[in-house]
Amino acid sequence: MTLRTTLLAATLLPLSLMTVSMAAFAQSPQQDEADSVNFVVPPWPGVTVKTEVFSQLIAPLGYDSETQEVSSTVGYQTLQTGDSDVFLAGWIPAQQESHDQAMASGKILDLGNNVTGAQMGFAVPGYVYDAGIHSAEDLDAHRDRFGGRFYSIESGSTVSTFIHDAQDNDTYGLGDWQILDSSTPGMLSEVKAAFNDERWIVWYGWTPHWMAPAYDMRILDDPQSVYGPDNGRSDVRTIVNKAFAEANPNLLALLEQFTLTADEQSEFIDGYGRQELPAEQVARTWLQDHPERVATFLDGITTRAGKPALEAVKASLD
Repeated sequence: MTLRTTLLAATLLPLSLMTVSMAAFAQSPQQDEADSVNFVVPPWPGVTVKTEVFSQLIAPLGYDSETQEVSSTVGYQTLQTGDSDVFLAGWIPAQQESHDQAMASGKILDLGNNVTGAQMGFAVPGYVYDAGIHSAEDLDAHRDRFGGRFYSIESGSTVSTFIHDAQDNDTYGLGDWQILDSSTPGMLSEVKAAFNDERWIVWYGWTPHWMAPAYDMRILDDPQSVYGPDNGRSDVRTIVNKAFAEANPNLLALLEQFTLTADEQSEFIDGYGRQELPAEQVARTWLQDHPERVATFLDGITTRAGKPALEAVKASLD
């Protein structure tokens, strides 16, 4: 067949067949440019395991994972430069200043909250709450029971500034209390000792974290908003490099659908942070035990080759 007859034959194809062929082409999935995702992972149990969960979801889809263990402040910078792609722990309001500065650059996207029910504030064990301490306004009236001490985390951290400002302003009568700043493990060792003896203690607590189930933790009402509005309600945002998001629509859709409850994240934080199990084991066990959540994450998602993602992930977890 000559070139002329070939071209002529093509022009004689039924219009309906040509329409179907063009429609099929238009509907074919757009392949992501990336075959690897570089995550910002500060040394916190929650984001460590959550990132591992996401990494195990995308591995059967054809994506590799890399992690950068840097602070959130540095992480926002690397997201802007494109040296990292995804950060699953943009805590707001605790990181508000860094977050807002990065957003102003136009180089990152905030995909919204990936943890529902996150909260931070004045925390007490369940037995103290059951004794009638329901608000930070109740603390000073029971100063002696608490030893006049409030336990917080690292001096210079945003939340440490919150409580020291409250002390300077004598908020809730805390002006003459002793604010004890420590590392998070140091603070929680004090909480554990008090909990085991059923002594009264108040500390800076947050959820999701293993301290919530371990100590039957209750976060008190905070009407003066020391730890932010709505009784310390927090968002844990998914932050991505904008260029990465635009080049990878399949991954972007998965990131938008990857959301957890505070109780779910506290569950696997407990396995990793308190039971000291490997993050890889905790993540795999959680995915195997929650097939309905996996299906929700992967709804409409494909492998890099355009095949259904759920089938690939199920096979990897068998």
